[in-house]
Amino acid sequence: MLNKFIKFCKDKYNNTTILDKYLSKQVIEMFLMGVVVFTTILFASDTFITLVKQISKFGIPFKVAFIMILLNLPSVIVLTIPMGVLLSTVMTLNRLSLASEISVMRACGIGLNRIAKPIFIFAVIMSLSSFVINESIVPVMLQQSKKLALWALEQKNVPNGKENYVFKELNDNGSLKRLFYVGYAKQNTLYNVTVLDNSKEDTLQILQAREGHTSPEGWKFEKGAAYTIGDDGDVLNTTLFDTSTVKFGLDLSKEVNKNMAKEMNFYTLLKYLVSSDITDKNRRTYTIELFDKIALPITTIVFVLVGVPLAITPPRVRYNRGFLFSILIIFAYYVVRALSISFGEAGSINAFLAAWLPNIVLTIWGTWLYYKKVYTIE
Repeated sequence: MLNKFIKFCKDKYNNTTILDKYLSKQVIEMFLMGVVVFTTILFASDTFITLVKQISKFGIPFKVAFIMILLNLPSVIVLTIPMGVLLSTVMTLNRLSLASEISVMRACGIGLNRIAKPIFIFAVIMSLSSFVINESIVPVMLQQSKKLALWALEQKNVPNGKENYVFKELNDNGSLKRLFYVGYAKQNTLYNVTVLDNSKEDTLQILQAREGHTSPEGWKFEKGAAYTIGDDGDVLNTTLFDTSTVKFGLDLSKEVNKNMAKEMNFYTLLKYLVSSDITDKNRRTYTIELFDKIALPITTIVFVLVGVPLAITPPRVRYNRGFLFSILIIFAYYVVRALSISFGEAGSINAFLAAWLPNIVLTIWGTWLYYKKVYTIE
């Protein structure tokens, strides 16, 4: 087997295109497996929990919430592409090293730089792909997910086609919190609405309106009156209104606007930051997101720079440590990333450093490892 590979390797030395195909095929196969595994892990942990929260907190139907999760899939894939490239790099080179194939390549005069060339090319391609997905597909998908959330919220407690309909909202202990009476409902609008609000102690609030509908900011009522009645039956306050928004504890505006920066591409977000008057905190957050739109795809290349030298196993090591190295590097990267972004949002460090600090640290470390490994081998 080894003699066959020596002949095979000599053919690579004379025709390096075959070597590129040989390495690229194995890297791509492992990359696809890594993306599937890491995407599944993220979906099973963070995204599934989000699904449950949306169903329980906002009453979003399961089918709608599931579609929203699928619409968030591209944003998850953008995160898992660097992970998959790192896993494929380390696992492939580590396996070749354990099988002595790297040693044979070196004996044939093929150095680490030549071996790593197709892997770096693949990393650059995936980095560009990640950037394109994050710029073109992710914003559109997240916007559609947001629209679905708003649509689901507008459908909540709207009994279309029913007349003289009553529905109630209970406290955690089972006592009555609010009682809604609807004369009739048509096209997601309530008509002749009466609300008895018993959520506050010692008072009862009564709201009557000709029309009402739900929105991300709460319930919106038109042409009505609100009364506040004390325990003794006296009317404490009366308010007439043409339009009134009552939250009733139902406010999804912050939730649906949480990923606003991710719903814009680099140019749109830059334009928004220049032309909009927003708070300092939001400006810091959006500026970090702006720089991160470049930093995150570059992570793919940085991971390869670190992964290649770590994947070359010393002669005395006879086990595959590629998967362990991949997990440790990914964990370290995202811990540093989370900390730097948190410091950036708090204003402790500037936005550029908050987005690029993990890449800077890994680039310095990877360059040192790569130089040391190339110098040792060649």
